[in-house]
Amino acid sequence: MTRIIAVTNQKGGVGKTTTSVNLAAGLAKSDKKVLLVDLDPQGNATMGSGIDKRELKQTIYQVLLGLATAEAVKIHSETGNYDVLPANRELAGAEIELVDLDNREQRLKAALTPVAAGYDFILLDCPPALNMLTINGLVAADAVMIPMQCEYYALEGLSDLVNTIKRVRQHLNPVLEIEGLLRTMFDPRNTLALQVSSQLQDHFGTKVYTTVIPRNVRLAEAPSFGAPAVNFDATCKGAVAYLALAAEILQRQLGVNS
Repeated sequence: MTRIIAVTNQKGGVGKTTTSVNLAAGLAKSDKKVLLVDLDPQGNATMGSGIDKRELKQTIYQVLLGLATAEAVKIHSETGNYDVLPANRELAGAEIELVDLDNREQRLKAALTPVAAGYDFILLDCPPALNMLTINGLVAADAVMIPMQCEYYALEGLSDLVNTIKRVRQHLNPVLEIEGLLRTMFDPRNTLALQVSSQLQDHFGTKVYTTVIPRNVRLAEAPSFGAPAVNFDATCKGAVAYLALAAEILQRQLGVNS
């Protein structure tokens, strides 16, 4: 059974793309077939997977507009060992063009349906904004993963995102649930981080992943080499954490299906 997870947070700079790329590679290391969908016009997940966004003739943009199929556009990431539906700046135009199309919120879901059975996991790297691309991701997904820093403003943004998820569930995707909250760029020496982390656990309980992603230089360096950190330097603290996250997700999946 394919599990489709939207990795999203309306706040930028929280490790969303880093999470998408390294989780995809981590799941692939566990012999899972993974498709990573880059829904951000910046194309960072594409570049971080070792795919040059500037060389692309077709991207997720053509797929969303019905000009190409997902099967025709997907590319295999050699550095991550997963497939990618890539993106580049062209995708920014989709925001305007989707408005006038039929079933505009359902375009991604419809495009993924023919290929979904070929994968164990499909990860959707959503842009850091609540726009039509993010809505397409939430409608196509089974669940939402929310990467977030443990700081005051992150809590405010989280309540907005949870309300958005509730609205999407009411009107567009009744099966959508919160897969989990991932604490990223975590510094255990920071008192505020510890306090916010505690508040998250009190409020969301088991929805908060046990795995915590630390601040790590190698995580930041890996994209410039076009490779997920879990393959670029599997021994660094960040890579070890993402491998643990992949294992935690697989364990949760076993619990749900047993």
